[in-house]
Amino acid sequence: MDKMNHSSAEAEPETIEPLRYLSKGDAAAIETELLRDYKFGQQQLIELWGQACALAITKAYPLSALSKKQPTVLVICGPDQNGSIGLVCARHLRIFDYEPTIYHPKRSSHSLHQDFTIQCEKMDIPFLSYLPTEVQLINDAYNLVIDAMLGLEADSSNIKEPYSGILVTLKQIKIPIVSVDVPSGWDAEEPSQDGINPEVLISLMAPKKCALNFSGKHFLAGRFLPYDIQKKYELNLPDYAGTDCLLEL
Repeated sequence: MDKMNHSSAEAEPETIEPLRYLSKGDAAAIETELLRDYKFGQQQLIELWGQACALAITKAYPLSALSKKQPTVLVICGPDQNGSIGLVCARHLRIFDYEPTIYHPKRSSHSLHQDFTIQCEKMDIPFLSYLPTEVQLINDAYNLVIDAMLGLEADSSNIKEPYSGILVTLKQIKIPIVSVDVPSGWDAEEPSQDGINPEVLISLMAPKKCALNFSGKHFLAGRFLPYDIQKKYELNLPDYAGTDCLLEL
């Protein structure tokens, strides 16, 4: 009997291990392993993440909640991987009957990013040549802004134009902002004191340390991760419901 009780006591902590919040280095290491050892393709990962972001947005802001207005969404894309995730997200939002518009001020020369851009153009998603002013944004030109600018790889202490100016605008607006993985302008390792304030955060793979005290709606898109990686990095991911590829934390 004592042995049984001892065994139960040992097993119990496994069920309450906290979800791990990743450092920048951990997140980069996991992505490297996915690409190198597990033979995921970069395009495959970006597609998985972009679709999951679009699904999270449909959960946070369903079309029925936007029924009195046009379901217009401004997707602001950066030059690196986060920007490509934003392009994929915009394409899926279009498929889900939202009306995305893309602002992509510094396009990458990488063929993969160019392919994602063409896919959006073929879906007749408009691209802006300028960022709408605060007045235009505040006057309900858009219901929602998707921040897919800087992401994990950015140096939050050295943000250059045009992104520093965009962040100034995003701090002024009242319409909801959804950030992909790491809100632009935030340090991935710690919460921002004076950055943008997104209503929704969509964490990819596992949440980053900057999200520890995030108080808005927080979605996790990490169900595709191989079990060996989950175990190696002690991610302690929560259970996803049914066949869902994301969950709200």
